[in-house]
Amino acid sequence: MILDIARLLLFPALMAFAAASDLLTMTISNRVSLALAAGFLILALLSGMGFYDILSHLGAGFGVLTVAFACFAMGWIGGGDAKLAAATALWFGFGHLMNYLVYASLLGGVLTLLLLQFRQWPLPYALCRQTWLLRLHAKDSGIPYGIALAIGALMIYPQTEWIMAIDLAHLAMR
Repeated sequence: MILDIARLLLFPALMAFAAASDLLTMTISNRVSLALAAGFLILALLSGMGFYDILSHLGAGFGVLTVAFACFAMGWIGGGDAKLAAATALWFGFGHLMNYLVYASLLGGVLTLLLLQFRQWPLPYALCRQTWLLRLHAKDSGIPYGIALAIGALMIYPQTEWIMAIDLAHLAMR
Protein backbone atom coordinates (compact mmCIF):
# COMPACT_ATOMS: atom_id res chain seq x y z
CA MET A 1 0.00 0.00 0.00
CA ILE A 2 2.81 2.44 0.83
CA LEU A 3 4.39 1.63 -2.53
CA ASP A 4 1.10 2.45 -4.28
CA ILE A 5 0.82 5.75 -2.44
CA ALA A 6 4.41 6.60 -3.40
CA ARG A 7 3.65 5.78 -7.06
CA LEU A 8 0.53 7.89 -6.91
CA LEU A 9 1.97 10.96 -5.17
CA LEU A 10 5.76 11.25 -5.44
CA PHE A 11 6.16 12.11 -9.12
CA PRO A 12 3.15 14.47 -9.35
CA ALA A 13 4.16 16.29 -6.16
CA LEU A 14 7.72 16.84 -7.35
CA MET A 15 6.53 18.02 -10.77
CA ALA A 16 4.04 20.44 -9.22
CA PHE A 17 6.79 21.76 -6.95
CA ALA A 18 9.13 22.23 -9.93
CA ALA A 19 6.46 24.17 -11.85
CA ALA A 20 5.62 26.38 -8.87
CA SER A 21 9.29 27.01 -8.15
CA ASP A 22 9.98 27.97 -11.75
CA LEU A 23 6.96 30.27 -11.82
CA LEU A 24 7.84 32.04 -8.57
CA THR A 25 11.66 32.12 -8.73
CA MET A 26 12.55 31.32 -12.37
CA THR A 27 14.75 28.50 -11.03
CA ILE A 28 14.37 24.77 -10.50
CA SER A 29 16.50 23.42 -7.69
CA ASN A 30 18.89 20.58 -8.41
CA ARG A 31 17.28 18.87 -5.42
CA VAL A 32 14.05 18.43 -7.37
CA SER A 33 15.80 16.65 -10.23
CA LEU A 34 17.85 14.56 -7.80
CA ALA A 35 14.69 13.63 -5.86
CA LEU A 36 13.01 12.58 -9.11
CA ALA A 37 16.01 10.45 -10.11
CA ALA A 38 16.34 8.87 -6.66
CA GLY A 39 12.58 8.33 -6.44
CA PHE A 40 12.63 6.57 -9.80
CA LEU A 41 15.47 4.26 -8.81
CA ILE A 42 13.96 3.40 -5.42
CA LEU A 43 10.46 2.79 -6.79
CA ALA A 44 11.80 0.85 -9.77
CA LEU A 45 13.71 -1.49 -7.47
CA LEU A 46 10.87 -1.82 -4.94
CA SER A 47 8.35 -2.41 -7.75
CA GLY A 48 10.43 -5.22 -9.18
CA MET A 49 11.26 -3.49 -12.46
CA GLY A 50 13.63 -5.65 -14.47
CA PHE A 51 17.28 -4.78 -14.96
CA TYR A 52 16.91 -4.20 -18.70
CA ASP A 53 13.84 -2.03 -18.16
CA ILE A 54 15.77 0.08 -15.68
CA LEU A 55 18.62 0.38 -18.18
CA SER A 56 16.14 1.44 -20.85
CA HIS A 57 14.73 4.16 -18.59
CA LEU A 58 18.26 5.29 -17.76
CA GLY A 59 19.00 5.43 -21.50
CA ALA A 60 15.95 7.62 -22.07
CA GLY A 61 17.05 9.94 -19.28
CA PHE A 62 20.61 10.12 -20.58
CA GLY A 63 19.41 10.78 -24.13
CA VAL A 64 17.20 13.64 -23.02
CA LEU A 65 19.99 14.99 -20.80
CA THR A 66 22.36 15.05 -23.77
CA VAL A 67 19.95 16.88 -26.06
CA ALA A 68 18.73 19.20 -23.30
CA PHE A 69 22.25 20.24 -22.37
CA ALA A 70 22.99 20.98 -26.02
CA CYS A 71 19.92 23.25 -25.94
CA PHE A 72 21.19 24.78 -22.69
CA ALA A 73 24.62 25.40 -24.23
CA MET A 74 22.93 27.28 -27.08
CA GLY A 75 20.96 29.38 -24.58
CA TRP A 76 17.57 28.01 -25.58
CA ILE A 77 16.62 26.59 -22.17
CA GLY A 78 17.84 26.88 -18.61
CA GLY A 79 19.98 24.31 -16.82
CA GLY A 80 17.20 23.48 -14.38
CA ASP A 81 14.86 22.81 -17.28
CA ALA A 82 17.42 20.48 -18.87
CA LYS A 83 17.86 18.50 -15.67
CA LEU A 84 14.12 18.36 -15.00
CA ALA A 85 13.42 17.06 -18.51
CA ALA A 86 16.05 14.34 -18.10
CA ALA A 87 14.79 13.30 -14.66
CA THR A 88 11.26 13.15 -16.05
CA ALA A 89 12.44 10.98 -18.94
CA LEU A 90 13.72 8.48 -16.37
CA TRP A 91 10.17 7.93 -15.19
CA PHE A 92 8.70 7.62 -18.68
CA GLY A 93 11.37 5.57 -20.42
CA PHE A 94 11.15 5.29 -24.19
CA GLY A 95 7.56 4.05 -24.04
CA HIS A 96 6.05 7.43 -23.18
CA LEU A 97 8.96 9.72 -23.99
CA MET A 98 7.79 10.97 -27.39
CA ASN A 99 4.32 11.82 -26.11
CA TYR A 100 5.87 13.70 -23.22
CA LEU A 101 8.25 15.64 -25.44
CA VAL A 102 5.45 16.57 -27.85
CA TYR A 103 3.19 17.77 -25.02
CA ALA A 104 6.00 19.68 -23.31
CA SER A 105 7.03 21.30 -26.61
CA LEU A 106 3.51 22.36 -27.53
CA LEU A 107 2.79 23.63 -24.02
CA GLY A 108 6.13 25.42 -23.97
CA GLY A 109 5.27 27.18 -27.23
CA VAL A 110 1.89 28.28 -25.88
CA LEU A 111 3.48 29.41 -22.60
CA THR A 112 6.10 31.42 -24.51
CA LEU A 113 3.51 33.14 -26.67
CA LEU A 114 1.33 33.94 -23.66
CA LEU A 115 4.25 35.35 -21.70
CA LEU A 116 5.45 37.44 -24.63
CA GLN A 117 1.96 38.91 -24.91
CA PHE A 118 1.70 39.39 -21.13
CA ARG A 119 4.99 41.29 -21.15
CA GLN A 120 3.59 43.79 -23.65
CA TRP A 121 0.94 44.99 -21.21
CA PRO A 122 1.64 47.19 -18.21
CA LEU A 123 1.15 45.54 -14.84
CA PRO A 124 -1.75 46.90 -12.80
CA TYR A 125 -0.52 49.07 -9.96
CA ALA A 126 -1.94 46.70 -7.34
CA LEU A 127 0.36 43.92 -8.61
CA CYS A 128 3.57 45.97 -8.94
CA ARG A 129 4.83 44.91 -5.51
CA GLN A 130 4.79 41.21 -6.29
CA THR A 131 8.47 40.35 -6.85
CA TRP A 132 7.76 37.08 -8.62
CA LEU A 133 5.30 38.79 -10.97
CA LEU A 134 7.75 41.59 -11.74
CA ARG A 135 10.39 38.97 -12.56
CA LEU A 136 7.93 37.10 -14.78
CA HIS A 137 6.87 40.35 -16.48
CA ALA A 138 10.41 41.58 -17.19
CA LYS A 139 11.09 41.50 -20.94
CA ASP A 140 14.69 40.43 -20.43
CA SER A 141 13.84 37.44 -18.24
CA GLY A 142 13.51 33.95 -19.60
CA ILE A 143 10.56 31.64 -19.91
CA PRO A 144 9.78 29.40 -16.92
CA TYR A 145 9.75 26.33 -19.14
CA GLY A 146 9.55 24.06 -16.10
CA ILE A 147 5.83 24.84 -16.06
CA ALA A 148 5.37 23.31 -19.52
CA LEU A 149 7.60 20.36 -18.63
CA ALA A 150 5.57 19.69 -15.48
CA ILE A 151 2.15 20.03 -17.10
CA GLY A 152 3.21 17.80 -20.00
CA ALA A 153 4.51 15.22 -17.53
CA LEU A 154 1.33 15.31 -15.47
CA MET A 155 -0.73 14.77 -18.62
CA ILE A 156 1.27 11.64 -19.51
CA TYR A 157 1.81 10.16 -16.03
CA PRO A 158 -1.69 8.63 -15.63
CA GLN A 159 -1.04 6.52 -18.74
CA THR A 160 2.22 5.03 -17.43
CA GLU A 161 2.96 1.68 -15.83
CA TRP A 162 3.47 3.51 -12.55
CA ILE A 163 -0.22 4.34 -12.30
CA MET A 164 -1.48 1.22 -14.09
CA ALA A 165 0.21 -0.90 -11.42
CA ILE A 166 -1.77 0.73 -8.61
CA ASP A 167 -4.80 -1.13 -7.35
CA LEU A 168 -7.01 1.92 -6.88
CA ALA A 169 -9.93 -0.15 -5.65
CA HIS A 170 -7.72 -1.59 -2.92
CA LEU A 171 -6.54 1.91 -1.91
CA ALA A 172 -10.13 3.19 -1.77
CA MET A 173 -11.13 0.38 0.62
CA ARG A 174 -8.65 1.53 3.27
